Amino acid sequence: MESNGGDAFRILEEIETLKAAKSDIEHRIANLQVQIGGVAVEEMTDSILCPPISTNDAGFGHGLSPEMVYRYSRQLLLPSFGVKGQSNLLKSSILVVGAGGLGSPALLYLAACGVGRLGIVDHDDVELNNMHRQIIHTEAYIGQSKVKSAAAACRAINSTIDIVEHREALRTSNALEIVRKYDIVIDATDNLPSRYMISDCCVVLGKPLVSGAALGLEGQLTVYNHIGSPCYRCLFPTPPPTSACQRCSDSGVLGVVPGVIGCLQALEAIKIASAIGEPLSGRMLLFDALSARIRIVKIRGRSLHCEVCGENAAFTEQMFQDFDYEKFTQSPLTPLPLKLKLLPENVRISAKEYKERVVKGEAHVLVDVRPEHHFKIVSLPKSLNIPLSSLEGKLPEISSALKEEEKCNGPTSSPGASLYVICRRGNDSQRAVQLLHKMGFTSAQDIIGGLESWARDVDPNFPIY
Repeated sequence: MESNGGDAFRILEEIETLKAAKSDIEHRIANLQVQIGGVAVEEMTDSILCPPISTNDAGFGHGLSPEMVYRYSRQLLLPSFGVKGQSNLLKSSILVVGAGGLGSPALLYLAACGVGRLGIVDHDDVELNNMHRQIIHTEAYIGQSKVKSAAAACRAINSTIDIVEHREALRTSNALEIVRKYDIVIDATDNLPSRYMISDCCVVLGKPLVSGAALGLEGQLTVYNHIGSPCYRCLFPTPPPTSACQRCSDSGVLGVVPGVIGCLQALEAIKIASAIGEPLSGRMLLFDALSARIRIVKIRGRSLHCEVCGENAAFTEQMFQDFDYEKFTQSPLTPLPLKLKLLPENVRISAKEYKERVVKGEAHVLVDVRPEHHFKIVSLPKSLNIPLSSLEGKLPEISSALKEEEKCNGPTSSPGASLYVICRRGNDSQRAVQLLHKMGFTSAQDIIGGLESWARDVDPNFPIY
C-alpha cells in the first residue's frame, strides 16, 4: 500500500511538472506571436491551429473564404446579420479598456464573433481574487499581465483576427494615440477619472463609446457619443463626491453580474460595428440581478452647454492632454486602499504589539467595528462585533464587557481592562476610537492597519478578503 501511495504521489508530481511546462510553452508561443506581429502571426498561427485561411473572394461575391463561412456560419444564417454584418465586423476595430470583470466576457465574445482587430488595454496583473468574475484569466496566469493573459485566451478562441496588446494604463499622455487606431471603444474600467477621460477622448476623436458598470448585484449599460447621444459629461457635468463612488474591492460583486454587463457591452459594440439593430444610444439599460429585472430608461440628450461636446465646446486634443482628471474627480486613476490618519500615535498600536499583549494575558476587550457580514467571513478570537454604524447605541455593551473582563481577571496592577478597536484596514477603527473618546472611553486604542496588518505581520495564514 505504501509503495502504491508513493507511486501515486510521484505521478501527481510529474503531472504538475508537465502542466507547468505546458503553461510556460504556451506563454512563450504567445510572446513570439506578438513579436512577429501582423500578417506573419496570422499565417503562423493558422498553419499550426487550423487550416490555412484564404482572404481571397474565392468566387462567392462576398469576400469571405470557405473557412470564414464555416467558422461564422451560425451568424451568417441570421437574416438581420448575414454576410453584410459579418463582413462589416471583420473590417472593424474595437478597443476594450480594462481586462477585468466587464472586459473579460466582452473580449471573449468579440474575438469569437470575428472582430477584425481587437485592442486590449490594462496595466494590472492577474490575482487569485479576480478568478470568480474575470473569466478570461486562468490560475496559470496569476501574477502575470492581464493583457498577456487575455490576449492568449482570445487567440486560443480565434487565431484569425488581430489582437493588439497595450500593457499600460490609459492616460491622457497615451490615450489619443491608442484610441485613434480603433473604430469603437468599450469602457470596462471601474474608476471615475477613467470614465471621464475615456469619454472625453472619444468625443475629441469622434468614436462611439460603449460604457458599462457593475457593482454588488446591479449593473448598467449605455452607448455614448453615437448618433447624437450624449457623452458622459452631459449626464454628469460635476463629479459625484468620492464617498458616493464604491468599488468592488470594498462593496463586493457577484461574479456573474459584470459577466452579464460585459456580454451586453460586446453585443452593443457588435451592433455598431456591423451596422445592425438599434444601439443603446440615448437609453440606459439597468440590470437588477436579485429580482431578475432589466429596465431600459431614456436618458437626457446631448447637453448644448457640455464643456466637451456642447454647441460652443472648444475642447481640443491639447486641452485633453493637459486636463487633470484625478484632480477633477478628486480620486486617483489607480485607486489604492484608503489609509486615514485621524489619531495621534499615542492612541494607536501595531498588530504585533496587540499580539504581544494578548500573549502576556493582558485583560482587554477587542471591539471589531466591521459590518456583521464582514465579521462572519473571518474574525480574531474573542472579539466583540459592534458595527461602526451602531456603535453609539451599544456603548453600554462595551462597558459591560470591560467590567466582565476585569472581574474574570481579578485584581491586578493594571487600573482596569484595556479597550482595543479593529476593522478591516484600519480606517473605521480610527473613526470608532474618535467616537469612543468623545463618549468617555478615553483608553480606547486603534490597531493600525486592521486585520490586513494582522495577516501581513502576525499570522500569514489569516484570510484576507
